[in-house]
Amino acid sequence: MEADESIRQEVLALVPQQKPFRFIDEILCLTDEGIVGAYRFREDEFFYPGHFPGRPITPGVILVESMAQIGVVAFGLYLLARRHNVRPSEMKMPLSLFSLAEEVEFRGLVRPGERVIVRGKKIYLRKGALKVEVSMERESGEVVCTGKLAGMGVDA
Repeated sequence: MEADESIRQEVLALVPQQKPFRFIDEILCLTDEGIVGAYRFREDEFFYPGHFPGRPITPGVILVESMAQIGVVAFGLYLLARRHNVRPSEMKMPLSLFSLAEEVEFRGLVRPGERVIVRGKKIYLRKGALKVEVSMERESGEVVCTGKLAGMGVDA
């Protein structure tokens, strides 16, 4: 069953990363098996002046971070609330730690101003650890990055 808009907004509000290091604008779809979220890379992002001067592109590590914030952090917060049978806003939030990136493959460049869609599909959730198969695509559907990411919530 898909989470309604109010649940998606609660999860989005709980994602701990904030500007200038928040790379999730919205959650488009959220179920027990997967998540779809989006982010628009603004032209004034802090990293563009140095990567690369005159020909800016989004660094690969930032693409992976966006996939992790959507596919692991936001998705994990939702699944944790579901596991405890509460609304996300009713939980004591753990600190979410990114623990694994494997089989990451870059297939295209993301330029300033582009909006990307991130899709995450649960591989497993066990003992507080979530592993997700993720992909990032342009609004046209062209895939720019894929991989498997994992993380876990820990008490801060």
